[in-house]
Amino acid sequence: MSRHRLLSLAATTPFSAAAQDSAPAIHVVKDRNCGCCSAWVEILGNAGFTVITETSFGTLLMRHKLGNGIPQEMHSCHTGEVEGYMIEGHVPPADIRRLLAERPDAIGLAVPGMPYGSPGMGPEDEREAYDVFLIRQDSSTEVFSSYNSA
Repeated sequence: MSRHRLLSLAATTPFSAAAQDSAPAIHVVKDRNCGCCSAWVEILGNAGFTVITETSFGTLLMRHKLGNGIPQEMHSCHTGEVEGYMIEGHVPPADIRRLLAERPDAIGLAVPGMPYGSPGMGPEDEREAYDVFLIRQDSSTEVFSSYNSA
């Protein structure tokens, strides 16, 4: 392969090695038997995040969510933490990057439930509509971004 071709491929690759080197680490607490959690972790890794996983289950996982300010109506199956923000459920990597760029005074982001077609929950081209919510410090929420059905 020519040097020119190699450089052009590197320039068009969305997640180059340089981007991965500077990517933030995200700590994910998940059930060890959950396939969609593992799929979301893989998507984050492919998007350049460094992912550290920890397994938990049942009431311990629920206490972790509630203890970190995630309202019960925002719960999903796994919980991440990145640069002081909580990430609940199948939040797309682009929304995590936007959160880190904008740095709002907030607890974090959540995709409550497990909407089909969200990252890790089936093919995006069959996606159902869903919202990503910003969780404010007072536990109120507002729509951070919306995804239409495919």
